Amino acid sequence: MRAYIGATRQNDGKTVISLGLMHALRKRVKSIGYMKPVGQQFININGEKIDKDVVLLANIYNLKDKLSIMSPVAIPRGFTEDYINHPGRKQLRNKIIKSFHTIARDKDIVLIEGTGHAGVGSVFDLSNAKVAKICRAKVIMVSLGGIGRPIDEILLNKAMFDKKGVEILGVIINKVRKDKFDKVNTLVRKSLHARGIEVLGVIPFVPILSTPTMGEILRAIGGSLISGEKRLGVQAGRYVIGAMPPSTAFDYFNKRYLLITPGNREDIILAAISHSLADDTTEVLLTGIIITGKIMPHQNILNLIRKTGFPLIAVDNDTYTVTSKITNLTFKIKPEDRTKVFEIQSLVERYVDIDKTFSLLQRNKLRTV
Repeated sequence: MRAYIGATRQNDGKTVISLGLMHALRKRVKSIGYMKPVGQQFININGEKIDKDVVLLANIYNLKDKLSIMSPVAIPRGFTEDYINHPGRKQLRNKIIKSFHTIARDKDIVLIEGTGHAGVGSVFDLSNAKVAKICRAKVIMVSLGGIGRPIDEILLNKAMFDKKGVEILGVIINKVRKDKFDKVNTLVRKSLHARGIEVLGVIPFVPILSTPTMGEILRAIGGSLISGEKRLGVQAGRYVIGAMPPSTAFDYFNKRYLLITPGNREDIILAAISHSLADDTTEVLLTGIIITGKIMPHQNILNLIRKTGFPLIAVDNDTYTVTSKITNLTFKIKPEDRTKVFEIQSLVERYVDIDKTFSLLQRNKLRTV
C-alpha cells in the first residue's frame, strides 16, 4: 500500500498529516516506510543533502532506512537554472524509483510526502503529480480550512493529478477555525461528496502547532540572548509592539504575548514586567522581550529582567523589521518538540477517519514501479 501526501499549496500541513498518519497507521500494520522524493529545505548530514522533514520523521519514529534513500532528490540554490541548461529527467526519475523500491521492499505501507501544490517541481520535470505517477501512488490531499477557497483549490489540483492519471484517495481539511468548524465540516463534506471526493478528515486549528518557542525565534532572527536561557522552550504567544503609552499597553497584556520594543521604551518594559508579576492567574502572560534598535535599557532594568527569568533578546534591526520577519517565518516542527508531536498524533487520530483511510489504502497494494 502506498499514499502520496499532497497539498493545495505550501504550508498547508503535509508534514503534520504525514507525522500523524504514520503514528495511526503503525498500529494497523507490521511495517511502514516514509520518503520525501523531492526536498527543498534540507540539512547537510555527512556530506549528503537530507530534507528536514525526513530528519524529523526518522527521528520521531526511529526509521531504519538510510536518510539519503528517504530523501533522494534535494533542490539546492541554483538547481533549477542548472537543470534548464542541462536537463536530466531520466537520472532524477531513476533516483526516485530506486529509493522507492528500497523502502517498499519490506513495508506494508509507504507514505510519500510531496512538496507544495500539484504543479510544484514542473520546471525540472518532477511535479507532485508526476512524482505520484512515478510511484503509482494515490493521493491524500491536504488543504487549509475554509469553504470556497479550499474547494476551488482542491478541484484545481485534482485536475492536474487527473491529467497524469493519478487518483485522489481523499482529502483532509486542516487548520479550521474552531468557531467555524461545524459549518466548514458540513459544507465542505457536502460539496466534495457531490463531486465524488472523499473527505477523510477535518482538523481544527490548534495555536500551539503554529506558535514558535522563544528559542526558535532567537535562532530565526539571529539575536543575542541577554538572559532567560531556561525559558527558551516557552511558546512565544502573540506579538505585542511596544509603541503605545503604558496606560494603553495594559489593555494588550491580557493573553500570552511576546513584547517587541525599542530598548529606550523602559516605561513599556517595566509595565509589562510589573503586570506579569502582579497578575493573579497561574499562567505567566509575558513570555519574553525582544529589544530592538541597538539600544539597551538601563542596567537596573536589565538586572530586574534577569531576576524574573524572562527571556531577553537583543537585535540590531528596528521593531517593524523584526516583527515583520517573525510574522513571515514558517516554523517547522522539530524532533524535540514532544508536546507538539503528541498533539499532532492526537489530532489526526481524533479528526481523521483512519479506518476509512486504511480501507482505501488496501485497495492500492504495492506493485512494481
